[in-house]
Amino acid sequence: MSKDWKEIESNYYMFVVKRQPIVIVKGEGTYVWDDNGKEYIDFTSGWAVNNVGHSNKYVSKAISEQANTLLQTSNQFYTVPQLKLAEILVENSCLDKIFICNSGTEANEGAIKLARKFGKKNLNNAFEIITAFNSFHGRTMMSVAATGQPKYQDIFQPIPTGFKHVNYNDLEEIKKATDDKTVAVMLEPVQGEGGVNIPDKNYLKNVRKWCDENGILLIFDEVQTGLGRLGKLFGYQVFDVEPDIMTLAKGLGGGVPIGAFLAKDQACAFDPGDHGSTFGGNALTCSAAFASTEYIINEKIVDKVSKMENYFRNELNKIKNEFEIIQDIRGIGLLWAIQFNSEISADLVSICNDNGLLTNPLRPDAIRLMPPLTVSIDEASKAFNILKKSLDKLSS
Repeated sequence: MSKDWKEIESNYYMFVVKRQPIVIVKGEGTYVWDDNGKEYIDFTSGWAVNNVGHSNKYVSKAISEQANTLLQTSNQFYTVPQLKLAEILVENSCLDKIFICNSGTEANEGAIKLARKFGKKNLNNAFEIITAFNSFHGRTMMSVAATGQPKYQDIFQPIPTGFKHVNYNDLEEIKKATDDKTVAVMLEPVQGEGGVNIPDKNYLKNVRKWCDENGILLIFDEVQTGLGRLGKLFGYQVFDVEPDIMTLAKGLGGGVPIGAFLAKDQACAFDPGDHGSTFGGNALTCSAAFASTEYIINEKIVDKVSKMENYFRNELNKIKNEFEIIQDIRGIGLLWAIQFNSEISADLVSICNDNGLLTNPLRPDAIRLMPPLTVSIDEASKAFNILKKSLDKLSS
């Protein structure tokens, strides 16, 4: 007799998320199955986590082998998986050094600490960081303070200080907000949770120039955009702009919880004892992350994403032309949002669930599509047919 997992959740788990009424028990590639055996095409991929697909054999093998070798030892000692991951990420990026942690919010915390230490050492104790409205940088108190969305902050007041929020894609606001207390500008190359907001072509380049002119750091939060999601290994490569500090998580581990922040040598202001982690960089997660990253590079996944981007753009715009309720289509690589002219996302997501497609209710009037980067045209075609069928039902 199977258990009522939804009832168990209501009895024992803190109510912090409005779950979709689906108990997922298995995943493979772009597909998942629930506890009743129903199959779904997964266009959420664990919130842009399963970049190499569910139960990727290359990653699973690495996890299995490492689990039978060494799970954890403290950062008091060297471990081979940690250093292999460090090497592959640094050698394939513009950054020089790395610290490996457990999540995206931890990575952003580390980047903020590093920037503040840099300011203390080099900018007469400058400590303020400029971030953007509609950004999302995590759930810890400091990263909530960095996030430019009052809905995440108001209920936890007072929150940490040291952040100024400006409109995204507006260089003049960054200029006005910069003063002698400013140590860094922190941006997502593309705002994911904030609505899949894509900046103008030269925005990030001009921000880079402004930071250089003022001797302040540029931090890119690539927790969602990194590891191939935008059609390059890292989002900064899409815009041809190099950050001083970059944060990673989500797609880094191929499904396991891991994060990292990387920095150029001149930004590496930490001294021994300034930062650390018990579990950050442990052997198991680093083995999985190395395997996932190596798979993305060796299998040229970013080239496939670039091709799929054109397919998604063409097909989604066809759907837009069919349904007047769709106001806008926004996306790059395999990160897309469908904007509606009314608040229908909850109903649409529910209908899509019934029809076998998992999507993300990004806003009351928008959904987000972020499939595994290994998704095929055939799988995407099936997903778009389900989306059209669901929109038909919603419109009838």
